Amino acid sequence: MTDNNVDSKTWKLLEKAVLASVSEQRRARRWGIFFKTLTFAYLLGMLFFFSPFGESKKSMSSGAHTALIEVRGMIADQESASADNIVSALRKAFEDKNTKGIVLRINSPGGSPVQSGYIYDEIRRLRVLHPDVKVYAVISDLGASGAYYIASAADEIYADKSSLVGSIGVTAAGFGFVGSMEMLGVDRRLYTSGEHKAFLDPFQPQNAEETAFWQTVLQTTHKQFIASVKQGRGDRLKDAEHPELFSGLIWSGEQALELGLIDALGNSSFVAREVIGQTEIVDFTLEESPFDRFTKKFGASVAERLAIWMGFNGPQLR
Repeated sequence: MTDNNVDSKTWKLLEKAVLASVSEQRRARRWGIFFKTLTFAYLLGMLFFFSPFGESKKSMSSGAHTALIEVRGMIADQESASADNIVSALRKAFEDKNTKGIVLRINSPGGSPVQSGYIYDEIRRLRVLHPDVKVYAVISDLGASGAYYIASAADEIYADKSSLVGSIGVTAAGFGFVGSMEMLGVDRRLYTSGEHKAFLDPFQPQNAEETAFWQTVLQTTHKQFIASVKQGRGDRLKDAEHPELFSGLIWSGEQALELGLIDALGNSSFVAREVIGQTEIVDFTLEESPFDRFTKKFGASVAERLAIWMGFNGPQLR
């Protein structure tokens, strides 16, 4: 009888333990589902919040206005001042029947000659298609190199007396790790199918012939830059008296005015009010969402920065 009571108590204890275990597993599953659902909802909400469903403008107007387009930061693909972004904004501004004038507000050290050239060509093309709409470049802190390349396509250029303007030159930079590899005892093994395929390899000694060739590439790009600036500025540019304009030097806005690099001193509000005659300003700058910027950076930045670090940095208008 005693043994039966012990067995009965044991089975009851086992039953309670099993039921408690099952209950705990169910509770854990419910909480797991809850947290997974919450995480999914959060990610979905972030995606919805940060992903635009169309290109938006900062401000709108139904009447006559001055169109504003910002050119900020590096002029390069995947950046806010990429040719795609600037050109798209320009087209929208020109096509708006209420646009009476366009201000390109520039604060940039320059960047890609390809991107800068694309924007330059598009400004000139749109000016021909819309002769009644003038384009005014307004340099704030910095309008150097590729940024000045773009500005030179405008009808007129304005800047503050202390703005930095110019730097009409081309640069290509990299590193050389030959000495470091010798110190570390590292042997470089590189296999190519072309005699000069690896001429920018930072782990090999410089070759005089290849260095001379690379210099011709930079000089050719520089000549293209100079030709575009001369075409855009025309007789206003005092390059005959000042050949140093194309040496890569940079000047203050006050000096730039004397050299013909700019037409007058003034900011974007001044140009809208006194030159265009429309104080109502509509911002046509294309705005990318943080989500878009993150995905672009994540997809392109690592490879790009690694290429630059390794020495594969193409010509830059900086």
